[in-house]
Parts: sequence; C-alpha cells; structure tokens
Amino acid sequence: MSPNRSRYRTGDPEIDERLNELLDALDVSENRDQIKEILTSVALLADDEADRLNLKITNSALKEMRLAFKVFEPFKSVPKVTIFGSARTLPDDPLYAQARNFGAAMAAEGWMVVTGAGPGIMAAGVEGAGVDQSIGINIRLPFEQEASPLIAADPKLVDMKYFFTRKLMLMKESAGFAVLPGGFGTQDEAFELLTLLQTGKAAPAPVVMLDVPGGTYWASWDRFVRDELATRGLIDRDDHDFYLITDDVEAASAEIRGFYRNFHSVRFVGKTLVIRMRHAPDEPHLERLNRDFADICVEGGIEVTEPLPAEVSSDDHLTLARIKLAFDKHHYARLRLLINQLNADD
Repeated sequence: MSPNRSRYRTGDPEIDERLNELLDALDVSENRDQIKEILTSVALLADDEADRLNLKITNSALKEMRLAFKVFEPFKSVPKVTIFGSARTLPDDPLYAQARNFGAAMAAEGWMVVTGAGPGIMAAGVEGAGVDQSIGINIRLPFEQEASPLIAADPKLVDMKYFFTRKLMLMKESAGFAVLPGGFGTQDEAFELLTLLQTGKAAPAPVVMLDVPGGTYWASWDRFVRDELATRGLIDRDDHDFYLITDDVEAASAEIRGFYRNFHSVRFVGKTLVIRMRHAPDEPHLERLNRDFADICVEGGIEVTEPLPAEVSSDDHLTLARIKLAFDKHHYARLRLLINQLNADD
C-alpha cells in the first residue's frame, strides 16, 4: 500500500483500531496523526515480513533520531552553526586555530556550535565555543573517530551508527554552516548541503567555506565547481552564490549572522512562496526587487502581503513583515540573491 497522507492505514480495521487504542492509552493528542502513521509503518513492516537487516536499520535510525531530537529540543530557540572539517587536522595546524577562533566568535554572539564531535576541526570548534555552547553528533566507526574528550561526557553528545541520520541532524537544526578543509567525508557533507539548498529541500541558509590566509583548498575546489560543473551545465552558473569563500574568521561570522539581519524564514502556501522578514521593503526597494528578480516569478510579481490565511490558522510568525511571489521552485541560488538584497537594503 502506498503511503497516502490522508488514508495511510494498515488495511486491517481491527489493527487500525488497536493503534488508536494505544494512542489513547499513551494520551497522545498533539501531532496524533503523525505518531499514528509511524505506528502504522511499524505494523506494515511486520506484515511485509521485512528481513532482519532492514528492521535493524529502521530500528537504529528511529532510535537515533528520537534521541537527537530530544537533545536539540531544549535549545530550539538558540541559533546554531554547524562546523564541518577534517578529523585528521592536528592541534598545531593553523586550520585548527582557525576553526577554534570561528567557534569562539560565534559563541560570543550567542550562537551554539554543532559538530561531528570527533577530533581535528570538530574538536577545535568545541574548544572555541566551549562545551556549554556545543552539541556533538558523533559517528561510530571501526577506526579513526571517537568522540573528542572535550565533549565525550557531555549530555549534548549523540552517538550514531549511520551517516545518513548523522548528516540529517548536523544540517536540520542549524541556521548557518562553516566548512573547513577535509577529506571525503567533508566533501560529502559540503556537496550534500549544497544539493539541499540547490533543490529547495533545505531552507535558505548561509554557507561559508573557511580556509587560512594563503590556503588554496577552497580556491582549487571553487575552480572545479566553476570550470567543470558550471561550464558543462551540470549546475547553474549562479549556484556559486550559495557559498562564500573566505580566510577571515570575522568575515565568516559576519556572513552567517548577516544573513538574518532582516530575513527570517520562508514558507510555501500552495504555489506561493512567502518570505518573512523584520522590515518590509519600501516602494522603491520593491520596484527594484521586481525588476531584478522577475525571472524567478512564474506569474505576477513580488508583493508585500499580510499573513496568508494558512499562516494565520497555524499562528505562524504573524508579527513579521512579508513579501510573496509565485516562485519557479528551480532557481534557488537566485532566491538566495533576493534574500541578500533584502538584507543589504534593510
């Protein structure tokens, strides 16, 4: 049975009713529909006679996500920045100091630092921010990585078996990202992050590629992105606007914090994209937005708006200013530039 959101059932009325009774016994009222669908999936896995390996993957992933959600929950109102980078970077490497200084700079501005909890760049980020302002999402490996002693005993550390659940939590909860040089794992994280932004599967967010003065890592990487990927038409030429390359900690911190100078969040209401911000554009600014970004509107233009009915019904940030547009859902790098202009002209 395909998971239809309005009729996702086991197909057995008696079992469906027993699931309802279980929810009643657990006194579940909030988000009851979602929890029932999770239980329905468990019942269907049993009915499918899924093999043990598939069940172990499902079991581990669900347990890991549940624990991670619980760890992040007390800090949901605190802005977070995730730091990616090599586990092999040694403490005497200038990159280690750069990551440590970046973590300290963000913590000083009230941000929490999220890392993969291992050694190298990850330990440097924790060292800079301090354990109290750090959350760690560690991966269990047969070699190389154990949780950094800095955070190993902290209750804000989560150990995970699977990379996919770990990457979900490293990206889902953060409002900004800093990527320092690293190997295959760092490249995997960087490209997945950019893919999520490029496809709209993640909310718009600032990404900084941070090197040290004189470093060539990100400059070489950027040449590959522009000369191979963009030139061949494998990505849009505007997609380099998803990230900033810098060797300056203050510039990196300012890029991430400045993204939220005016911009707050986005939401689709049907086919309409709503952009929430602290201050609405005035008429000259709005005219400039419509002139510069007409190409990403499938119809009509960009308008200042009151909260839409769907936002009102869910009490969704009703005090914020808003603009709306019929966004083409394709050119997310152009949307990022629109947000930049909202921030620059605030």
